Amino acid sequence: MSSSPNLDVSNEITERVHTPCDIGSNMILSPPGYWERYHRAEDPELQPVLALLSLSLSMYLVMVLRNLLSILAVSSDSHLHTPVYFFLSNLCWADLGYTSATVPKMIVDTQSHSRVISHAGCLTQMSFLVLFACIEDMLLTVTAYDCFVAICCPLHYPVIVNPHLCVFFVLVSFFLSLLDSQLHSWIVLQFTIIKNVESSNFVCEPSQLLKLACSDSVINNVFIYFDSTMFGFLPISGILLSYSKIVPSVLRMSSSDGKYKAFSTCGSHLAVVC
Repeated sequence: MSSSPNLDVSNEITERVHTPCDIGSNMILSPPGYWERYHRAEDPELQPVLALLSLSLSMYLVMVLRNLLSILAVSSDSHLHTPVYFFLSNLCWADLGYTSATVPKMIVDTQSHSRVISHAGCLTQMSFLVLFACIEDMLLTVTAYDCFVAICCPLHYPVIVNPHLCVFFVLVSFFLSLLDSQLHSWIVLQFTIIKNVESSNFVCEPSQLLKLACSDSVINNVFIYFDSTMFGFLPISGILLSYSKIVPSVLRMSSSDGKYKAFSTCGSHLAVVC
């Protein structure tokens, strides 16, 4: 008789503890029925969610229109067929893809009151997310190099930054980013055994998926740190190195108009980097 309460308590605790290895094919990161209870129509907390949904949709549509107009302007105006605008148009494509990989799914989840996503859908979203994020990192580093050559070596700029080099930079950025994206997918496929995920985030992040693995977390952490170094620290180091040469060159300019033009160009680039 005395052991019965203890047994009930242990059963209650066991029912509330979920781990990836225990559940196997399904992983729930929030209590069952939480979102159904939270998103009832009569719940007053639903109004801020609807306002956020409308704001997110409006900002997404504005972003899509802005990037498409920028790409159209660069492609249609022959005066903008220069290296800096070529890199800018590719940045617009990367930004469009990066945002489209996250925001539409977030809007659908908010409207349907569910964050469940299939394993294949989660891997697909993560692959596109990593791909376009790495492309943006690479292209921002390339544009920093373009600013460096334009300011520090203006007479040699047409020779150094030629159309072939611009296309080469874009292709290298794409293929390196594609390699990193596929590497993420391969690592996650090796370590995770889940089929359906209810995410606690609005996007499938690589670190979040690796936390669901039943293997040693040390290997996962080593991979995350290595990838962050290759595609995070190195591009930022290249940008900082370029600006360490740009700033002294701009300060040595005798013309105030030249300083203003150089700082305005570099300032807009640094704003995008930040």
